[in-house]
Amino acid sequence: WRTFGRNYYTRHDYEGVAVDAANGLMADLRAALPDLVGKRFGSRCVTLADDFAYTDPVDGSVSKAQGVRLIFDDGARVIFRLSGTGTEGATLRLYLESYEADAARQDFPVQTALADLAALADQVAGIARRTGMNGPSVAT
Repeated sequence: WRTFGRNYYTRHDYEGVAVDAANGLMADLRAALPDLVGKRFGSRCVTLADDFAYTDPVDGSVSKAQGVRLIFDDGARVIFRLSGTGTEGATLRLYLESYEADAARQDFPVQTALADLAALADQVAGIARRTGMNGPSVAT
């Protein structure tokens, strides 16, 4: 890390979210995409906001709506994705990543280092307000 920097990463799962609330959250995020580029959230500015699509390099097939992706001017990113693997309701998955070059800031616990990015994601999507959950069910 001291030589190349550290990439902090975590996934927050919000399990058992009401399906209508989860679908509404994602639909509203997708509708807001055109207005997010250039918008500031604290010290970060959104440089890319899209609905990620995966193109298979072998057969060229395209899988659309794979997750709403926000990339910021400092390289940090947030991805919102629904998963249908839960036993009840929907699971909202929130992927958080941020690079840290400063050696003095590379030894923080991951959840501490990414707390501001998690708060930003809640600010953008209204996760707590829309799901009724004050935090993720699981953070890995």
